[in-house]
Amino acid sequence: MPRYELALILKQMQRPETAAALRRTVETLMERGAVVRDLENMGERLLPYKITKHNQKHSRGSYFLLDFYAAPNILTGLLDHLHRDVDVVRPTVLKKDTQDQVFTALMQKMCRLTLPSLTFSIVV
Repeated sequence: MPRYELALILKQMQRPETAAALRRTVETLMERGAVVRDLENMGERLLPYKITKHNQKHSRGSYFLLDFYAAPNILTGLLDHLHRDVDVVRPTVLKKDTQDQVFTALMQKMCRLTLPSLTFSIVV
């Protein structure tokens, strides 16, 4: 499964409502077979411009990054679901660079040392 990153802007809400919106998003990903690696809170900040979504004008938002593995065929349905969520101002899915995966595999291959009677593996 390829690795993706979901950049998510949620509308300005209290902490419990924000947590509920994030939980819905992560559960939606997992229901569709995705494996969530990381969730990073980038904080609340002013939007670069006012965004109108679901008949509401937004000037501030909470920024989050979700790192996940998923099959490519679920992305269209996922984005459709997120665009219909009233708490989501802007969802953007980006495919993560495969250079990280290539580097990790190369390092694992290079760090595997085989001696005549012992085998050592260094996990990166």
